[in-house]
Amino acid sequence: MTLEARKWAHIFQGLGHSCFWMAGLLDAPPEISHPAPLAFFNHPEVADVQAKLFGVACRTRAITGQIQAIKERLKDDLYRFIDRFQIEVLIPENILAIPMHVPLGLAMTEVIAENTLPVISHHHDFAWERERFTLNAVNDYLQAAFPPLLHGMEHVVINSMAQKELARRLGIPSQIIPNVLDFETPPPGLDDYNRDLRREIGLRDDDWFILQPTRVVFRKGIEHAIDLVRRLNDPRAKLVVSHPAGDEGSAYMAMLNDRIADAGVDVRFIADRVGETRGLNTEGRKVYTLFDIYPHADLVTYPSHYEGFGNAFLEAVYFGKQVVVNTYAVYARDIDPLGFKTVEMSQLVTREVVEQVRAVLHDTTLRGEWAKTNFALGLKYFSYAVARRKLAARLANLFGEGV
Repeated sequence: MTLEARKWAHIFQGLGHSCFWMAGLLDAPPEISHPAPLAFFNHPEVADVQAKLFGVACRTRAITGQIQAIKERLKDDLYRFIDRFQIEVLIPENILAIPMHVPLGLAMTEVIAENTLPVISHHHDFAWERERFTLNAVNDYLQAAFPPLLHGMEHVVINSMAQKELARRLGIPSQIIPNVLDFETPPPGLDDYNRDLRREIGLRDDDWFILQPTRVVFRKGIEHAIDLVRRLNDPRAKLVVSHPAGDEGSAYMAMLNDRIADAGVDVRFIADRVGETRGLNTEGRKVYTLFDIYPHADLVTYPSHYEGFGNAFLEAVYFGKQVVVNTYAVYARDIDPLGFKTVEMSQLVTREVVEQVRAVLHDTTLRGEWAKTNFALGLKYFSYAVARRKLAARLANLFGEGV
């Protein structure tokens, strides 16, 4: 289950609805879950066929047969899921946006076309937003299902650029529901479990804990965070990267390791100590959640080249942390005009950026003022209340008022 899907489920349950899950990998209780291993994009059969679809311009008839065979089995699973739980609204989570699993997108599209079930399709990122999908052998399928334009569907995107592109490219109208956080609930702080985090990862109390709370993939721009730490030129500055490498190969991590060695800076990769829940790793060492880490941070770096929205930005705001943010397009268009106080960079760690960061790290009063302003804006624009109101409107569109 994705983070945003969990948030939506929480909100729907607060509106009095029951939520049920179907996925290839599930951590929901079994009584509300329908596991479908073939729905996992890394299932061997799926990974085998997906590897033949992108970076090439043509597919064989045999590959088409593979796609169709997997699609039919997934349709069977979808129908079983709908029947088992008497589903009244389907909510495909990014299934009909990014073609990480072409057979699943086709299966979902055909099931929607064959039913009168209302659908709220939640789109996070589209094929045209990722260079690796540009050359492909499935453009017919992308046109048909990523996403489809079908009766009884509400399309939800997470930013205004996606809304405009969806309308321009496919003539599909959509509503924006941004990523949200539970700003109505105060953030958790230090407790007996997470108080020792700094010591556990080898940092002293007076070190500057500079947190990069993202996966290690090229679009996150982590080389800029390394450059920032280098230019701060202070032995207290320690960069901590919370997540592992993503699904885009090892070349980027190798490049970062070279940058770190050349810069002579202190960077800690702690993905083996971070998980969805607290516990112990395979070596018997404590595992912390991301929400255990944020309270310790003195600064958050978010130098992404591209983001669909920016969960890590919202998390930093929620925990009252100052953010160095690269002005990626969605931030510039949808977030920056709202008035958040940040250190902004535009693809370059300039002298001004470094001086601003230094000032923020040294001035606790300024940090407090920025944190207060930013939290109020988060509550106003990106709280559960915002999503609750907009999701209630989507249901009203599908069923009429009073649902």
